[in-house]
Amino acid sequence: MKKKYYTEEYLGTGTQWGPFAISGGFLLLFLLLAFFTPDFASEAVSASFDFSAKYFGLFWQLLMLATLIVSLILMFSRYGRVRLGNKEEPQYGNFRWVAMILTTLLAAGGVFWAASEPIQHYMDTPPLFNSEGMSEWERVVPGLSQAFFHWGFSAWAVLGTVATIVIMYAHYHKGMPLKPRTMLYPLLGDKVFKRFNFWGVLADVTSIIAVAAGTIGAIGFLGLQGAYAFEDIFGVESTLFTQIAFIVILVVIATISAITGVDRGIQILSRFNVSFAVILMIIILIVGPTMFILDAFVAAEAFQLQNYLMMSLTRGDEVWLAWWTVFFWGWFIGFGPMMAIFISRISRGRTIRELVVAVAIMAPIVSNFWFATIGGTGIWFEIQNPESISVPLAEVGQEAAVASILEQLPLGSLLAFGFLIVTVIFVATTTDSMSYASAVAVTGNDEPSTYVRVFWALLFGAIAIALITIGEGSGDSIGMLQNFIVVTAVPVSLLLLPPVWDSVKVAKRLAEEQGIKKKDD
Repeated sequence: MKKKYYTEEYLGTGTQWGPFAISGGFLLLFLLLAFFTPDFASEAVSASFDFSAKYFGLFWQLLMLATLIVSLILMFSRYGRVRLGNKEEPQYGNFRWVAMILTTLLAAGGVFWAASEPIQHYMDTPPLFNSEGMSEWERVVPGLSQAFFHWGFSAWAVLGTVATIVIMYAHYHKGMPLKPRTMLYPLLGDKVFKRFNFWGVLADVTSIIAVAAGTIGAIGFLGLQGAYAFEDIFGVESTLFTQIAFIVILVVIATISAITGVDRGIQILSRFNVSFAVILMIIILIVGPTMFILDAFVAAEAFQLQNYLMMSLTRGDEVWLAWWTVFFWGWFIGFGPMMAIFISRISRGRTIRELVVAVAIMAPIVSNFWFATIGGTGIWFEIQNPESISVPLAEVGQEAAVASILEQLPLGSLLAFGFLIVTVIFVATTTDSMSYASAVAVTGNDEPSTYVRVFWALLFGAIAIALITIGEGSGDSIGMLQNFIVVTAVPVSLLLLPPVWDSVKVAKRLAEEQGIKKKDD
């Protein structure tokens, strides 16, 4: 029997056309503005970025750290034994489950940023750390650890821990819709599920727009990197046309995957991509500077842990923070509600401890080792042969970093081709996963219409093309993508605050229901 939330008075059982029309209409309107008034669109996005970074940067830093701390407390406490999803056994095996989790965030920029960010922090030590009088090795450690931090524990925690716990409890245990607005239920009660409730519609719409921006950014980064890699391998000049061509290929793959469904499309792509990425990483580890990579990984990880609070809460250089930490935090926060929905869908039968270990510990360590392998190799070549990586990075852009690193390795051309395949499939998986989550957000159930999923995938690709086209005109495609991502995260960050404490209440309630804790204990 359907719960009251699925009656006509509330959300019904089909697509909620209000949130669908508002979010889709907003993105379509931006698409038209980008094509017909590119200067206005560019100025509006840049001004909004400045406002967001200035007034929300500190809040985002506190939110990210608080999310991580609460998730770790739940993991280490007896509440870690609480089983989620109203299911006794996990739906997917460990490898399939972790693979689907990994391919979402790491795919969003793991290849693009793994090559470029460590070398940039090595060349220009982050302002928190004084580089005066440092040896080359002493510059490696803080530089690499800063990249670890941006793609590490806090980043992953905000994507799939406390918000996921709240959503899984609400949907699978209490029959509430699988939507972003569900996170507001503890504050607003049943009325948030009314069909035209303002706060409910706002939560759903802003979450869709934010994840669209994050996914569009990943697609755009792929277009830039894929076109440059194609030029490096086959000699075909990287132009706006080739960048768009790569985006079209990506969207076609994502669309085909969307049609086949989660249990086939996303699962198959993620398993293939994780396996292939691991093979490439092992090859680089063997033919590259093996001991340097291992030494740098261990030292930078230790350095990160030692300075974690300082790196989390540092203020001061607002320009640097806006370009780096605030940008990444805005990106990951924007992914937060939809990632929570997606991880909820694939994590039924898992305990809170399993969820936090997989999402907030295992995934960050894998990400960090990936960055150490790719980025650490780039740093090593820069030390051995100065300007071999930094000059292409400065003259061409961040998309040149991977090619510059791989061409100095044995089997460089073969590795470059492998990375091209990995990048395309990685981002296709992210696009499919987030189009699925967006479709869920406008339907409220975990089996949304294929047509709605395909609509989001096509729209994401179209806006990525628009942003790259605007950036081509201004000479800063990456900056335009980053600005658009950060702006959309502002309202979503407010939505992700209540689960920080509500997740503890949910864990306590489930612990009592499952006999892990007595009510008067």
